[in-house]
Amino acid sequence: MNKVFLVEDSPLVLERLKDLLAGAADVVGAASTVDEAVAGILESQPDMVFVDLNLAGGSGFDVLRSLQPRLPEVDFYMLSNFASFPYRQLAERLGAKDYFDKSKDFERVRELVAQRTVATTH
Repeated sequence: MNKVFLVEDSPLVLERLKDLLAGAADVVGAASTVDEAVAGILESQPDMVFVDLNLAGGSGFDVLRSLQPRLPEVDFYMLSNFASFPYRQLAERLGAKDYFDKSKDFERVRELVAQRTVATTH
């Protein structure tokens, strides 16, 4: 089972993500700020990280800038209500594997985790 770390500043969205991933992934941590995310991800060494764009004390881009070069084996995914091309493009440049629009791609998170689990077990 994949180890997943969630970076989300909305308690409601965070709970929704945890519920969505129940049984599909081992959620090894969660954070709501950039500093908490960096420390928690370095400590927990997850397989996958889902990062919200807007965070207290910065942005998901700050998390990617800080960690993706140091943890190239970790798959980072951006979650946002702002899905315009420039945001997607910057996330990709910073190493995000994909960019999810919360308003229409939310359910794809579980599908992605399940697909990655199948791929890594074969």
